[in-house]
Amino acid sequence: MSIKRMVVGNWKMHGHLAMLSTFLPRFGVHASSGLSAVQVVVCPPFTLVAHAADQLAATPVALGAQDCHAQDYGPYTGDISASQLKEAGCSYVIVGHSERRLIHAETDAMVLAKAEAALRQKLVPIICVGETLDVRQKGHAEAFVVQQIQNCLPQGPGDVVIAYEPVWAIGTGLTPSADDIISMHARLHIAICEGLAEGARAHLLYGGSVKAANAKEILDLPGVDGVLVGGASIDADQFCAIIDAASCAS
Repeated sequence: MSIKRMVVGNWKMHGHLAMLSTFLPRFGVHASSGLSAVQVVVCPPFTLVAHAADQLAATPVALGAQDCHAQDYGPYTGDISASQLKEAGCSYVIVGHSERRLIHAETDAMVLAKAEAALRQKLVPIICVGETLDVRQKGHAEAFVVQQIQNCLPQGPGDVVIAYEPVWAIGTGLTPSADDIISMHARLHIAICEGLAEGARAHLLYGGSVKAANAKEILDLPGVDGVLVGGASIDADQFCAIIDAASCAS
C-alpha cells in the first residue's frame, strides 16, 4: 500500500440500486483525478456488493464490505464469508466497527478472527478501534485503544488498515480536538509498528463525524493516513469533496 491517503466510505444500512448509477461514476471521476495520491474505497450493504463491483470495474475505486464471518464456510445463517466477498469483487472489508461491537457484542477476539479470515482470502481488513466517552473522560483513551490494537492486529503476513473512531464522535457531529487526534495517532502508529507482522504494512485512518467541512483539516494532521467516512459517504457532493480534500492534503 504505497498510496498517500485513503478515503473509505461506509454506507452502513443505506443505499439501493438506483444510487449506484448516480453515485459511483462520480466517485470514479474524482478518484481518477487524484489516483496517484488517494485510494478510494466504497463499502455498500451486502445486497449491493456484486452490483457495485460491476459499476466500479472500469474505475480506480476499490470495493469493500462492512463485515465478514471468521469462518470460511459453514452453518451460519445470515452471515457472509470473506471468500464470498472476494468472489463478489471486494478488495477490503471492515471488521470490528463500534456498531458491531455494541449491537452484536463483538469482542476483540472475534474481530481478530475476522481480520485473519480476510487476510486468508487476500482481502485487506479495515480494523476499527476506538474509545467510549466514559473511557476518555477517565483519562484512559490511549491505553484502551492501544490494547484494542494489540488484541486485534493479525500476526500473519498481509497489509492492514486501522481505523481509529472515537465511539462518542460517530454520528454525533462531534470530533476530538486536533491535538487529541495527533496525540492518539502518534501513539497508535507506535503500537501498530510494534505489533505488525514482518513485511506487512498498515495505514491509520481517522473516523468519526468526518464530513466535507472538516475533512481537509483532519487529513492535514500528522499521522492521519486517511479517513473512514460514515453518513457523508452517501451524499455524493460531500464524498466527492472529501476525495478532493484528500487529493490536496499535505
